[in-house]
Amino acid sequence: MAGGLTVTRAFEQLPHRFAAGHRGTDLQGMPWSPVLSAGDGIVVFAGMVAGRPVVSIDHPGGLRTTYEPVDPSVAAGQTVARGSPIGTLQAGHPGCPVQACLHWGLRRDETYLDPLLLLRPPRVRLLPAR
Repeated sequence: MAGGLTVTRAFEQLPHRFAAGHRGTDLQGMPWSPVLSAGDGIVVFAGMVAGRPVVSIDHPGGLRTTYEPVDPSVAAGQTVARGSPIGTLQAGHPGCPVQACLHWGLRRDETYLDPLLLLRPPRVRLLPAR
């Protein structure tokens, strides 16, 4: 989403793949505000899941981001760039304490990760000179 980010519910690292819990981060937003792609990629899904609109994007390195509830402006197979609009945020995400929340998910292959990792600068490690 454009602008600053306020987390309304944080990612929960789960003990195993099928454990109950929160596999993403919920971000406060305004209804009908644009939702932007977290990185370059290919849209692999843009449609309804369990009655909610969802967009999923595959990125290099086996990463997949998922955004809901997002009314898509993109279609499966479409290439997107980092920061490009992929849809608009809808109100009514279950458990959202404000007008609208974006549920943002991240997976590397089958492992769920905290999507906020995508916003952090990479760690720099200096190696000894040879």
